[in-house]
Amino acid sequence: MKAGFVLEHSVGEARTGTVTTARGSFATPCFMPVGTRGAVRHLDSSDLEALGVEVVLANTYHLMLRPGADMVARLGGIHRFADWSGQVLTDSGGYQIYSLNPQVDDEGAVFKSVYDGSQCRLTPEDAVVQQALIGADITMVLDVCPSAVAETQVLREAVHRTAAWAQRGRNAFLTHESAPQRQCQFGIVQGGTDVALRRESAELTVDVGFDGYAVGGLSVGEERPQMLPALEAATAVLPTDSPRYFMGLGDPLGIVESVARGIDMFDCVLPSRLGRHGTVLSDGGRYNLSAARYAGSDEPLDETFPDSPAGRWSRGYLRHLLAVREPTAARLVTLHNLAWLLRFMDRVRAAVRSSDDSFAELRSCVAETWS
Repeated sequence: MKAGFVLEHSVGEARTGTVTTARGSFATPCFMPVGTRGAVRHLDSSDLEALGVEVVLANTYHLMLRPGADMVARLGGIHRFADWSGQVLTDSGGYQIYSLNPQVDDEGAVFKSVYDGSQCRLTPEDAVVQQALIGADITMVLDVCPSAVAETQVLREAVHRTAAWAQRGRNAFLTHESAPQRQCQFGIVQGGTDVALRRESAELTVDVGFDGYAVGGLSVGEERPQMLPALEAATAVLPTDSPRYFMGLGDPLGIVESVARGIDMFDCVLPSRLGRHGTVLSDGGRYNLSAARYAGSDEPLDETFPDSPAGRWSRGYLRHLLAVREPTAARLVTLHNLAWLLRFMDRVRAAVRSSDDSFAELRSCVAETWS
């Protein structure tokens, strides 16, 4: 099924809209929590429902290894498996080409399992089959994700291989027995921080024709002044009537600056990863709860966010739980961080919908707080 996108409001390139899949609709700009192995770390489906999450990301590479995509299918697909009624987006496994240093050739990539060291091969066609078995609503084509600051020749090879894989992946998707009826497929733009290669990759990806488009291989270590021109080069080419997704971005300033350049969807492990280590997101910026000065604090995690799911407990109490390695601490701080970021996205959407200077003011405030 082709993903529908309805543009509702815009301020410059920033926009709000609605994405529709076979499962239903969700509002954009949106943040998608990462449930790599079928769950967001420390949380369950009822937590996500209570927070108002509309889309969760899961990882094809991990699920095809444990418990196996065929097992997920046998147990009813990812929605029944995780008892999750919202939308699911699956990454294709392309990021592992960046992070696990596999052997890559024109046919596909050979990975080592992070679980038992065994070898597994993933091709553009395999990625389609695995994601169909998992049963995600939005699936990603397999891509080659090099370092954003790799040499130009490496980036060029990745762009051209990604384009060839995109065509193969699209063909496999459209000819699959069930995927086109119940899933959407997004293409991925690569090119590192090279503006010309980003534009070329976007053009090649659009030529294939996907239900939506993602920008991959950014926010992976490069500086923001390098990232933003590359992002602009891609979004300038991407269709305005399709959803646009920045893969792996979750910091507030990065989100606002990307929304200002026309991005609709974001995912990142940031809220849960920070939460596990006691780092708190707040309207005043982020801070580490393990600092000694919070030991005797009776303040909530963020006094400007009284509806936080962790708002009933003091910083002193939560710091104590962290200090004694009580797992409840990671859970509560993760709940707070995710709730805070979802509320932040509500503010972004409201600012774009406003007819005044609200988005410009929000952008300036976020830059001052999070730079």
